[in-house]
Amino acid sequence: MVSSPTSQRVRKLPDERRAEILAEAASIALTEGLERITLRAVADRLGVRPGLISHYYPAAEDLVIAAFVRAVSEEREELFPDAGTPLERMAHLVSRSEGRESLELSRLWLNARHLCRFIPALTEALRGQEYLDRNRLTALIEDGVDSGDFSVEDPFAACIRIWVAIDGVGSYVNNSESFEYDAFKRFVTDVAEWSLGIPAGTLRAAVDRLRIHSDPSRPL
Repeated sequence: MVSSPTSQRVRKLPDERRAEILAEAASIALTEGLERITLRAVADRLGVRPGLISHYYPAAEDLVIAAFVRAVSEEREELFPDAGTPLERMAHLVSRSEGRESLELSRLWLNARHLCRFIPALTEALRGQEYLDRNRLTALIEDGVDSGDFSVEDPFAACIRIWVAIDGVGSYVNNSESFEYDAFKRFVTDVAEWSLGIPAGTLRAAVDRLRIHSDPSRPL
């Protein structure tokens, strides 16, 4: 009689397994929402038992918070590239914030801010990520002042104005109908241009060049 082969579970190093779990949880956070992160949901996606997930994250709340931090940290690296002039780097941030790439992340931030009412530890994580975002944007603005791309007396104040514009536009992400008015679609561009003391139309032109280069078929 021929015996059937037995399946062997792949054993992974703890750091590798933890990273795998966290990556899957972050994916759920972005595509479905933080509320959908459960030990069983992550286990089902990975094809393992929930007990394995709880070994690394005994409380689902800890996994939710870690997934949020992972997702927004990865997006921060996308928002702030190292290459290019300060104007080009600002155009990249603005273009990404106004484009389709920001939809999932905007929903995640809204989701996290709502859940902070019920999960105090998430509040601390959110504040920490906002702090890191502000530092990166303020540093970019200071680079632009040094290079002459921006004319700003208070880089931190300009940073706050730009983030409020990004968050303001993001607050409409769940609307069933999108706004097609130019004043809405280019709101972040216009606020950033004003906040940074850039001549009218300069940042808009830089954003448009970036969009044409990255996706010629994408409407401006």
